[in-house]
Amino acid sequence: MLPAVFAGREDTGSEVWLRNVTFERGHNYLITAESGTGKSSLCSYIYGYRNDFSGQLLLDDRDVNSLSVEEWCKVRRESIAYLPQELRLFSELTAMENIQLKNQLTGFKTEKQIMDMLEVLGIPEKADSLLGHLSIGQQQRVAIVRTLCQPAAFFLLDEPVSHLDEANNRIVAHLVSEEAKRQGAGIIATSVGNNVLIDVEKELKL
Repeated sequence: MLPAVFAGREDTGSEVWLRNVTFERGHNYLITAESGTGKSSLCSYIYGYRNDFSGQLLLDDRDVNSLSVEEWCKVRRESIAYLPQELRLFSELTAMENIQLKNQLTGFKTEKQIMDMLEVLGIPEKADSLLGHLSIGQQQRVAIVRTLCQPAAFFLLDEPVSHLDEANNRIVAHLVSEEAKRQGAGIIATSVGNNVLIDVEKELKL
């Protein structure tokens, strides 16, 4: 596949674009990229937000462009847990309310389990704080908890630790990895420099 904006390019130097790439459940992948090479676009294609690409993207051997709205909703609720780079949180809601927006749809975690994750990430006292009053690093941790509140075959993480120091990076990596192991899920993470410290089985340059 190739983003429409790159149309006509035959050699992008990428190990993803114009290549046959397979992501398998239960395996961890890191996609490293420079700014402007299509990292977030790739995530949007995988999640079905955008389809402005040439080529073919298959989900369980099915062309994603053939999926109905209802089928995409099921995929997003049960198969792909996505953490976008821009987080997509609501500043007028509390941290817990932001997390529960997803968890109430899935019923996947108890409130205690959510609080336990916030505790592990060092921000349990922020549960009832308005999101807009949190630092960007704290907001990123809230978004990570929200991402884990659903069943998934893959955790799709677009620069998940871009605002975190190494210590918090390791905590996030452990939390996500443990959830992925529990579900037998794979992890697809992107980075422009600050890599999430998961055990990577395959690294691809975008």
